[in-house]
Amino acid sequence: MSKNNRLRYCSFCGRDESQAMLVPGMDGYAHICTDCIMSLDQLLQERFQQDYPEPQKPKKQQAQAQPVIQPTKPKKAQQENAIPKPQEIKKFLDQYVIGQDQAKRVLSVAVYNHYKRLAHNAQMTDVEIEKSNIIMVGPTGTGKTLLAKSIARLLSVPFTIVDATVLTEAGYVGEDVESILSRLLQECDYDAKQAEKGIVFIDEIDKIARKSDNPSITRDVSGEGVQQALLKLLEGTIVNVPPYGGRKHPEQRLIPVNTQNILFICGGAFDGIEKRIAQRLNTRVVGYDTSETTKHIDRNNLLDYISPQDLKSYGLIPEIVGRVPVLCHLEQLDRKALRTILTEPKNALIKQYTRLLQLDGIELKFEDKALDYIVDKAISSKLGARGLRALTEKVMTDIMFDAPSLKQTDLVITYDYAKKQLDNTPEEALA
Repeated sequence: MSKNNRLRYCSFCGRDESQAMLVPGMDGYAHICTDCIMSLDQLLQERFQQDYPEPQKPKKQQAQAQPVIQPTKPKKAQQENAIPKPQEIKKFLDQYVIGQDQAKRVLSVAVYNHYKRLAHNAQMTDVEIEKSNIIMVGPTGTGKTLLAKSIARLLSVPFTIVDATVLTEAGYVGEDVESILSRLLQECDYDAKQAEKGIVFIDEIDKIARKSDNPSITRDVSGEGVQQALLKLLEGTIVNVPPYGGRKHPEQRLIPVNTQNILFICGGAFDGIEKRIAQRLNTRVVGYDTSETTKHIDRNNLLDYISPQDLKSYGLIPEIVGRVPVLCHLEQLDRKALRTILTEPKNALIKQYTRLLQLDGIELKFEDKALDYIVDKAISSKLGARGLRALTEKVMTDIMFDAPSLKQTDLVITYDYAKKQLDNTPEEALA
């Protein structure tokens, strides 16, 4: 009988194909029926349970008290409770920055609304809340960068500080505007979803102002060209970012980042903008009521009257001004504020030098007259809090050099010593 016509039967139980369904082997001669397959499967399960028995669970004691499970709050409520309130943010900023109450209030509201906006838009409601970018204007040494760094201590979203002075138009020597997002990606380990919820502080925004209103044959690659490149970035778009910065090239791996939910905070000194503010206020005065109209204007604090029109006259293009709708100013620090900056904040200058000498076993103290003299010199230099740093460094240089080698355990900075160290220093050297 040929291979195709012979009778097929199970090689285990002997039943032929008329009595059971057969599964042929690879050679076509051996077969096994479905009943034998099921029996074999049951046998293997029993053998496995014998070799690997399951551990018995301990019996519950009836007398043992059952733990009470407290109902957990929904995730939405937990997220809302985690959002720091504006007053809490301002209270935190007060520990590091002296004065500037109005700027603190504006920043606190902006950060709080940024948190709420992310949570609200994630729910896909019918009303989509748009972001409000911020621009801070104030003289040097008034705390713009310090405010940004202090917020970074509090936030749980990616935060980065970038400098606008190194940015140039695409294709020229310098950094492209996409490098701003490269640094934000580095802060969150290249997680694009986290970076899209971050905050970016662009410092020295006034350095990219338009150099002149007159047309020129040369391109303003570090001024108006950078402003135009920042337009879509500030408003919200998908940007292909090189992960490690630098220039783009065709074979480079790019990370798409949506800037729709990134909050941009810009800061700049805008040196000389007070003249433009005064000019604008004077042009509005017409007729015989000149003195009556202008006598309420505080000539010593013209930044109180700053408006978007002044930013445009300074050199920012109207498109940029429209994309940073929240405008706040920082006031020039007075004598009382500078005196407080020296001693009261958590990272006060005097506390820093005191801690440095404590590491060498030396207790440092300052006379009040010495501190007052440092403040007076800082006011005359017109450098704000940065002037305090330069002056204090000048006073402490010789002491920091000699003190670690001395056996003296107490040091007192007197007025005469501070005056001797600072009177020989020209004010130009402090800038």
